[in-house]
Amino acid sequence: MSHSGDSHGDSPRVGVVLLGSGAFSVPSFEAIRARADALRVEIRMVVSQPDRPAGRGRLEQPTPVSEWALSHSLPLIRPANVNGTEPLETIQETKSALFVVVAFGQKLSLELLRGVVAINLHGSLLPAWRGAAPIQRSLMAGDARVGVSVIEVGERMDAGGVFAMAETPRIDGETAGELHDRLAVLGVDALMKVVAQCLAGTARARAQDESLATRARKLSRADAWVDFTRTADEVSSRINGLSPWPGVDATIAGHAVAILRARVGGQAGGANHGAANAALAGEVHAAGEILIDGTVACGTGSVELLEVQAPGSRAVALAAFLNGRRLGAGARIESSPKPASDSRDDGATR
Repeated sequence: MSHSGDSHGDSPRVGVVLLGSGAFSVPSFEAIRARADALRVEIRMVVSQPDRPAGRGRLEQPTPVSEWALSHSLPLIRPANVNGTEPLETIQETKSALFVVVAFGQKLSLELLRGVVAINLHGSLLPAWRGAAPIQRSLMAGDARVGVSVIEVGERMDAGGVFAMAETPRIDGETAGELHDRLAVLGVDALMKVVAQCLAGTARARAQDESLATRARKLSRADAWVDFTRTADEVSSRINGLSPWPGVDATIAGHAVAILRARVGGQAGGANHGAANAALAGEVHAAGEILIDGTVACGTGSVELLEVQAPGSRAVALAAFLNGRRLGAGARIESSPKPASDSRDDGATR
């Protein structure tokens, strides 16, 4: 790896370019900034997505990475196309030897990558869940273990050799938003280990097994539903994987709700669980039926809805939502697929 002179010391520093947009990037980028002296590196450029309209006022908002870079007075560019002539030349002029890419959102051209070492922190245990929504898709699939991979950046998305991985068990009732934040922190040590190896010239990557590759397509509003005829684990996994966005749209006796968190029924501490189980033993219930213990029947087993949210209201437990609403025996919660016209990509970056 090439070095250049350091005007602040007598040993050379390696130039680094950080490319990221979402909040997933910030813990890793901050670790590099905080350890720059020890690593003998210099952050010469931060590259992020352009500011985009957000919130009710649709005001232009910087990405979390842009906010972080500005708060530390780091050189920052926000190109709509990082491979365009001007941004490409701007980045090349930094004479940096290492690119660190985390939740950036744009593909890097071979021309931009020429002559540099480029590594990426990805939110799945590759080759599973290559693509835009790995954390959500791994939860929706009910994966028992989730994690991050540090890989080579190459021509094909998320297909580069793997330098390091870090994994953790799935936690029942944990949403994709919460897992996102947990994996962002989990990934720091793995990424920093690979950065140090790249600087020392000792990094070694192993090829991914292409036969095991799965895709993590971007979420859309069309995903905001759940099939209660599936097993309790499948239902709760989908609900949690779609939270906080787009959530799961449903109705309870005509009342609209968004389902934001669930877990498999029968967990310790469930309301009146022991008595309810005795009452329910041997009974057959329709999928989506609200049971006397406050859980919802699935094709197999039941789920406890830990957070539901009515329009304009705060998120509450299902029991709190039902309090004061008179529902007849056999009341059901219903959710159904969205028409294709209701589908759109989620442009927000966490």
